[in-house]
Amino acid sequence: MPNLWQRFRDLLPDDPLVVGTIRANPGDGTRVVELLDGGALRVTGSGSVGDKVFVQGGRITGDAPDLPQVDIEI
Repeated sequence: MPNLWQRFRDLLPDDPLVVGTIRANPGDGTRVVELLDGGALRVTGSGSVGDKVFVQGGRITGDAPDLPQVDIEI
């Protein structure tokens, strides 16, 4: 019988796609992106301060829509 936990983990991506806002441009080809949970990442890519972007694998993969965030506690 296969390990069900391992099969479940195999479904999850290694590098999840996250959304964040560019907060700084250090000038070396990287950007500092603030994630929705308040964390920050230094990633490669282009964009201007204040832009919402998709980040995956340490790089900006594209522009994200500027939608409102809603937090629901369960």
